[in-house]
Amino acid sequence: MASGDVKPNFVQSLMAGGAAGTAVDLLFFPIDTIKTRLQSAQGFSRAGGLGGIYKGVGSVVVGSAPGAAVFFSTYETMKKHSPLPQHLAPVNHMLSASVAEVTACLIRVPTEVIKTRTQTMTYGALGKSSLAAAKQVLANDGWSGFYRGFRSTIMREIPFTSLQFPMYELLKAQLAKKLGRKPLYAHEAAICGSIAGGTAAAITTPLDVLKTRVMLDLRNPLKEKLPTLRSRMRDIYVNEGPKALFAGVVPRTLWISAGGAVFLGVYEWAVHGLIAYHGPL
Repeated sequence: MASGDVKPNFVQSLMAGGAAGTAVDLLFFPIDTIKTRLQSAQGFSRAGGLGGIYKGVGSVVVGSAPGAAVFFSTYETMKKHSPLPQHLAPVNHMLSASVAEVTACLIRVPTEVIKTRTQTMTYGALGKSSLAAAKQVLANDGWSGFYRGFRSTIMREIPFTSLQFPMYELLKAQLAKKLGRKPLYAHEAAICGSIAGGTAAAITTPLDVLKTRVMLDLRNPLKEKLPTLRSRMRDIYVNEGPKALFAGVVPRTLWISAGGAVFLGVYEWAVHGLIAYHGPL
C-alpha cells in the first residue's frame, strides 16, 4: 500500500496510532529497560542489570495504545486544520507535534512512572509487578505521584518531536521527489521515521536522563523541597561528569531509530488499511 498524500480522519488516526504504539513498545521494551537502568542514579547493576528485562511491561500494555492514539489523532487533526500557509509546513508540523505530545503525556506520564520504577526495582520486593508498583506510588505519594516528572517529560518530548516530525515530513517529501512519485510505501516512510527518530533521540538524551532521574526520585515534595530541573541537570554534570548526561545514548538511539521505523511504518500501514477498507470518511 502506498502512503503520502493520504489524510486520515480523526478515528482512523486514533486506531492506527494505537496499533503503532502497542507494536513498538512491546517489541523494543527490553532495550528501553536497559536504557532506563543505565540512566538510574543507583547504577546499572543495582537497578537490575540484564535480569528481568520485561519488568514493567504491564504498564506499557495498558498505556501505550491510548497514549499513541491520542498523539496521532491530535497531530493529524492539528496538521490538517492549521491556518499556516504551505511554505510554513515545518512550523505547522513542529507545533502540531508539540501540542500532540503534551496531550499524550497526560496518559503517558503515569505509565512511565510505573514502568521506570518497576524496571529499576525501586520498591524492591514490594514493587515486583506494574500493579504492585502502582499501589506503592498511590500509597506513598497519592494521585499526584503518578505525574512525578510531568514537566521534565514535556521538556524532553517537545524538543524531541520538534526535531523528529518536521525531519520525518521533510525526508518523506525529499524521498518522494527523488523517486518521482508522491505516494510512498509504508516501508519507505518507515526508513524516514528511523532516521528522524534516531537523530532526535541522540540529541535529546540529556533531557531523557533528567526525566528518568526525576521519576525515580522517591522523596516526598510535600515534606521536603526538591531540587529544580536546572539544579538536577547541573548536579549530574558537576558530580558525575558530562558523560552521565548521555547515559544510555546508544540503546536509546538504537531503540528509537528502530522503534521509529516500526512506529511510523505501522502507523502508515494501518492508516492505509483503514482507508482502503472504510474509505476516507
